[in-house]
Amino acid sequence: MKKLGLVLLGIIAGLILALNVGPIIVLAVTGAIALVSYHYWRKSQSMFAKVVWMTVLIISVIGSISNIGAFIGIIALIGVYYVYRKWKDRNVNSNVISNDPFTNFERQWNELTK
Repeated sequence: MKKLGLVLLGIIAGLILALNVGPIIVLAVTGAIALVSYHYWRKSQSMFAKVVWMTVLIISVIGSISNIGAFIGIIALIGVYYVYRKWKDRNVNSNVISNDPFTNFERQWNELTK
């Protein structure tokens, strides 16, 4: 049952991620524009350049914040990563003796007290 849930979650998250690749790219571009404009705003000397770069910064930040599809895509990416990690953990054999000294001590103590 857990395997079916992981498969369904992985498929749904993968589809949502595939549909939101475009908005994620747009979010990255607007974020990069915001960083560049902030950098040049801090380095500019004239008031005109500061106003221009601040305007570009405000427009790009508003564009980034209003990009809801990208945030949904990022949540789907986190879901795909969660499914990948859980699926990978399921394939680990639990009968393998670990290198934890306390686990080995408990096992050996149980063998001695039998």
